[in-house]
Parts: sequence; structure tokens; C-alpha cells
Amino acid sequence: MVPPCSGKPWLVATLTFSLFILASPAGGKPYFEDGYLGLTQAEVHEKLGVPHAIRSRKAALRVFHYYTSQDWKKYFKKLVSPENGEDVYIYNRNGVKVRYSFLYTPDLSEDVDFPTLYVKRVEVEFTPAVSIQSLPNLVHEFKPPTAPSASVFRSNLWILIFKGPPSREAELIVKERDKENWDWSLAFQLFALQGIPDYLTMEALIDRLEFTTQSFPMVKQTQRHTHEPILNPYSKEFANRPPKPPKLKKKIPIPQYAD
Repeated sequence: MVPPCSGKPWLVATLTFSLFILASPAGGKPYFEDGYLGLTQAEVHEKLGVPHAIRSRKAALRVFHYYTSQDWKKYFKKLVSPENGEDVYIYNRNGVKVRYSFLYTPDLSEDVDFPTLYVKRVEVEFTPAVSIQSLPNLVHEFKPPTAPSASVFRSNLWILIFKGPPSREAELIVKERDKENWDWSLAFQLFALQGIPDYLTMEALIDRLEFTTQSFPMVKQTQRHTHEPILNPYSKEFANRPPKPPKLKKKIPIPQYAD
């Protein structure tokens, strides 16, 4: 009996390569121009190298434990869920300590013990705090919009900047209920521990920048009481605003006496 594909080595090679492609797990890809959100953990390691440290946080608090990559792999990774470990990369740029932390979410559609982890948020922290104006030079992946019409909001602690069109694929890294009913876009969120001044300037100090996936329609419809729309601080129109008016001195009331 003549075996299948006998005498046709090219066909055997083609079939073998096709089976390899089908069996290979699909890699992640960035959903937005930041280049990180949506990558798998393996792709982050391939892009940036071995993490300088691994950290885990206590519940929702910003309290962290830091570990070396070796200690995390040998022992601590077995004590918690794999997605609880954040990959940390630390750089010194222009005299500022710039610390990147990658937070992951598992693909729960995979029926395996250890599902693929995807980047859901990137936190970039600064020591010491830096001005809004200096952020693009310190974080090369941060390319804010310059149009005055860009969707920008603020509170007393943060500034939220939307950029680019929404991505339906980004639903994978979103944990909101009914996420399929909303559009999800790239958003930059700038946090200030000392608060955002009422009269915002480019010299306002920022402690942390986050690359996130947020919904502009959700902000407009359900979060309008907490998100105040403002002019894009990276626009020319913002730079050409009139200076802050001086505070009016309150007059001391003069008592009136009867004659």
C-alpha cells in the first residue's frame, strides 16, 4: 500500500507547517496605539526583557510587596493567582525615577489551569512628582492628543484624556458589567496625590500616569456628575488662555454709627 503523500515531501512539509500553525496559541496584540494594552505577558517580556521586580498589592490598597523575578517564580507565584503579580520595570530619565507596572487579566474563555494573561492596565509612577508638561518626554509611549476638541475630563485628583477610536477586541481586558453595551477606548489618566488645582496649568504636578481602557459614552451618560469636561491641556488653545485672574481682596466692612 502506498502511504499518503508518498513521493511528495513538499506536501508533507506543508501539512506539518499548517498543523503547527493551528496548534500554536494565538498571540496577543496591542488594541491601541500605546503598544501595551492587550499584549500577553510573554510578549511584554519579549519586548522589555526580564522584569526588574514583581510586585503584588494588598486588596485595592496601594500597598505593595516587591520580589525578585527568581523569588517570585520559585515560591511566591504558587501562593497567589498568577495575575496578582505585576511586572515592574524601573528607569532613570532626566533625574526622575520612572517605574512601569503591568497589570494583567486572564482569558477566562480558555479551559486550562493557567490561562493566558493579557495587559489590562499600565501604571507609570514618578519619583519625584513631575509636571504635566514633562510627561511626554519621560514616557515615550504617552502621546496625548493636541486638538482642543479632544475629550478630556477632570476631578479634584485626576485628569482623564481619551484618544483614538474604540476597539471591540478590548472588551477582553474590561471587567465592567454589561461591557458589551459600551464602546471602549484608550484613555490616559493622570493622578496627583496633592490634588489638581482649580486653575489648571501645565506646571501642575503628577505622581502617576495610567494607560487604561475606558468608555467615553459611559462617562457622558452615567459619570457626568464626577467627570468635569475641560479644555485639552495639550492643545495650543490651552496654552493661550489668559492668566489666572488675581484674587479680589475682601474689603473690611466699616461699621456705621448713628450720629
